[in-house]
Amino acid sequence: MNIASPLAPAATQPHPAAQHHPVDPAAAVAATRARITPVEVVDQTLVMARRALKKMRRNPEQFFDVTIQPLLFTAMFAYIFGGAISGGVKAYLPVLIPGIVAQTVLTTCMATGVQLREDMEKGVFDRFKSLPMARIAPLAGPMIADLVRYLIASSLTFVAGLLIGYRPGGGALGVLGAILPAVSTGWSLAWIFAWLGTIAKSARAVQGFSMLILFPLTFLSNAFVPVQTLPGWLADFVKVNPISHLVSGTRALANHGVIDGEVGWTLLACAAVVAVFAPLSTRSYRRHL
Repeated sequence: MNIASPLAPAATQPHPAAQHHPVDPAAAVAATRARITPVEVVDQTLVMARRALKKMRRNPEQFFDVTIQPLLFTAMFAYIFGGAISGGVKAYLPVLIPGIVAQTVLTTCMATGVQLREDMEKGVFDRFKSLPMARIAPLAGPMIADLVRYLIASSLTFVAGLLIGYRPGGGALGVLGAILPAVSTGWSLAWIFAWLGTIAKSARAVQGFSMLILFPLTFLSNAFVPVQTLPGWLADFVKVNPISHLVSGTRALANHGVIDGEVGWTLLACAAVVAVFAPLSTRSYRRHL
């Protein structure tokens, strides 16, 4: 009779936990990676920003919303609503152009969450998990690269306005000053859409949620019509709408070269949005790594 020895090593039998919990190679690499310094975090973030810019360059369709849309919407809104609202196209342009700047930047920043969700669906972030890099870099890098998109969208809107007769009273400095709060607003709102990109189930869902947020904010503002023409209950909402503060501040800078309180309220709202949604986006994003 062949009886197993009680002194046989226990290691000959696999541990039950090893059978049911296979080791994730990416997690193993992440656990052994060296501590990353703040300088390396900045450097890696800039590398990811360059990656995002190269991706934009190789996919020209990603620039349609920042090139075609400003030209199309500026001409369309000017010639359709100019006579009805201000009695003529040229009289309407000082009202319209800052509103189109706000609308264009808002619709541009929506792409941040959509592209983030697409990268997560394609498995790109699985590759990032295995690399010895800061976990925040793949999220912060595209956010920095998107500043170029906001700058292009804002600049082309003013160029389109100049081509059809807009003459900003604030001059070149006023226009440059008007672009800054618009770009700041787009960048801050992009954190909201980045957060949506980390929690939504698909890129299409991110786009749907984003449109539900953007259209009311844009059209229920003073971007295209004077507040005085609206019903009282709607006018009250328009006055507290952050986009109305952005449009008013942009008009003051571009048309008169004046920095008023609306610019301050806009920057304050941007800081509040970033303070809330940047940590939420980062925390939700890190759950996927």
